[in-house]
Amino acid sequence: MKQFDCVVVGGGMVGAASALTLAQLGLRVALVEQFEPEPYSPEQNLDLRVSAISIASQHLLEQLGAWSQVIQWRACPYKRLGVWEQAYAYTEFNAHDIKQHQLGHIVENRLLQLALWQKINTQTNIVLFCPYNLINLSQEISQVNLTLKNTETLTQTNITAKLVIAADGANSQVRKMVDIGITAWDYQQSAMLINVKTEKPQQDITWQQFFPTGPVAFLPLKKTPLTKGDLPQENNTTNAELGGYASLVWYHQRDEIKRLSALSNQQLQQEIITAFPKRLGKIEVVDKGAFPLTRRHANSYQSKRVLLLGDAAHTINPMAGQGVNLGFKDVKALQTVIASAIANGESWHDINVLARYETMRRKDNLLMMSTMDALYHSFSHPSSMVKMVRNMSLFAINKMPFIKTTVKNKALAYACGV
Repeated sequence: MKQFDCVVVGGGMVGAASALTLAQLGLRVALVEQFEPEPYSPEQNLDLRVSAISIASQHLLEQLGAWSQVIQWRACPYKRLGVWEQAYAYTEFNAHDIKQHQLGHIVENRLLQLALWQKINTQTNIVLFCPYNLINLSQEISQVNLTLKNTETLTQTNITAKLVIAADGANSQVRKMVDIGITAWDYQQSAMLINVKTEKPQQDITWQQFFPTGPVAFLPLKKTPLTKGDLPQENNTTNAELGGYASLVWYHQRDEIKRLSALSNQQLQQEIITAFPKRLGKIEVVDKGAFPLTRRHANSYQSKRVLLLGDAAHTINPMAGQGVNLGFKDVKALQTVIASAIANGESWHDINVLARYETMRRKDNLLMMSTMDALYHSFSHPSSMVKMVRNMSLFAINKMPFIKTTVKNKALAYACGV
């Protein structure tokens, strides 16, 4: 039976980052994943699943040695964020307000995962079990026993660990195996992801306009690698590209998203032009997909020597694109807890030491989840009085100097992790 310090179940972005951070602390790590990420080639179409990577998440990826590879492939920096319901209440956040070059980057999830896997393959103290899945888990006082199955050969492998990290997503099997319950509800809405070509050159802004049926959002994408000085100017006049790419997110009732998903790309294009703000300009639909909106929060992040990270612990309304950033914050907190224990001569895998991870993360995750829920319910409220209050609030944030310099900057700094 193979013995490891840590076993990470789930090799997505958060799981792969977890394995690397633990390995950097000198621990012997096993990573269990059923599917290997698809290799990259420049001619590939942009993926539908993208994330808005914050500055704090970028710093973690730089520490892990994966960020430079992401930039060599493709990532789109943005330095402005616009939000509004009514035109007079348009509010814009700018990276200059917090003395940063950009607010973040829009990056395809698969490329983030692939860059992390490339670093994993260079680590001698990480053993990759792929294609494997977990079929059994049992906990003893001093270790966790796991049974894995190779999904190709159907052979089984038994391993043990002092710590198991559940990073296997919103429907986490590990979470179910250790009987951690969740608090969850359904938003009764879906989100449609639409990749488009745009007539406008590459833009440096991401924006959302709110409607009673849900927001519509624009995230800039870039299909070519970044180069020095690549961040476009605010007026978009210095960029040499003749056109750009973008990911559109359309939130609506499930029946409406189902109807939109059944349309041809050309038919959907006409619907977008009608429903989205005029600032979008002309577009050509390239790809589309949809998923339901749900909220989940694990009742505990810990069961003895098992810890939940990322979507296994919490899923959030994707309205502000903070999901993966919260997951990377989990990774950073876990690294801090274990590194501190090792430095102080403590048993890093003691359950009381591991409990510090949940203490560090639960309140912050709950705050972000509750904030997104409050925004979601506020902008979907049908009352004309509520509508007036929320638009006047946005107006005040943008027009009143004191509020503008305090509320806006604090909100930006928190979201970006600076």
